Amino acid sequence: MPENIMKELDVSKLLPPQRHPLIFQTFDGLQKGDSFLLINDHDPKPLWYQFLHERENMFSWEYVQQGPDLWKVKITKKA
Repeated sequence: MPENIMKELDVSKLLPPQRHPLIFQTFDGLQKGDSFLLINDHDPKPLWYQFLHERENMFSWEYVQQGPDLWKVKITKKA
């Protein structure tokens, strides 16, 4: 696993209403500079927009894998 990634968070098996709250809880628990790897069964682009709105300037978003069946995104806490 790349440096500074604390854990993998696979939300692909969770019900959709459970996903975003768990993702934001995980993000909020990070220290500045730490990351987690989000694993999802679809492109989490709507989540990216939610992060832009709710955690503006606090995160970085880096696709590690983009489909077709699995998406992985490294989310890092900047502030």
